[in-house]
Amino acid sequence: MRKAVITRKTRETEISLALNLDGSGQCKIASGIGFFDHMLELFSAHSLIDLEISADGDFFVDKHHTVEDVGIVLGQGLAEAMGDKSGINRYGYFTLPMDETLATSVVDFSGRPAFVYNVNFATERIGDFDTELLHEFWQGLVNSAACTLHLQLNYGTNGHHIAEAIFKCTARAIRMAIEKNPRQKGIPSTKGKL
Repeated sequence: MRKAVITRKTRETEISLALNLDGSGQCKIASGIGFFDHMLELFSAHSLIDLEISADGDFFVDKHHTVEDVGIVLGQGLAEAMGDKSGINRYGYFTLPMDETLATSVVDFSGRPAFVYNVNFATERIGDFDTELLHEFWQGLVNSAACTLHLQLNYGTNGHHIAEAIFKCTARAIRMAIEKNPRQKGIPSTKGKL
């Protein structure tokens, strides 16, 4: 059973997460940030990871801490649920069109956090959501999952489409990487450990 339950409480946020890597994409998301909830629902649906997230943050400051901390907790959940990563593909990639937008995501659950973010938004906001927070979310996930993630906006103009393409293609790249491969015996590394 590749599942995890994580709770993280700081003076800024309180995040609870439950996930099942071998789910069907069912989710229950309540971060208090509507647009962000929508992106997390897309992530769950396209990764086929069952996901429950509840977040309470210091919105009187801003939404930064909540978005970043959800990324941290999601990364922790992925790492815990994968265990020693025996039998997984390890690598995943996906290029996804969303109307006029095209985005690419490449992931490696290498045990080494590295993040390359080549995404530029034409606007600073999508509704009342700051687009710069998406970088913080993915950076938090990368650090706590100890994975390498490259996000590339190939092209696109609509902010909502760009964000949606990034979440969907990364979800599908992660889905590919964490899937069990019957031909992969043991740890997918010549080192014998990830």
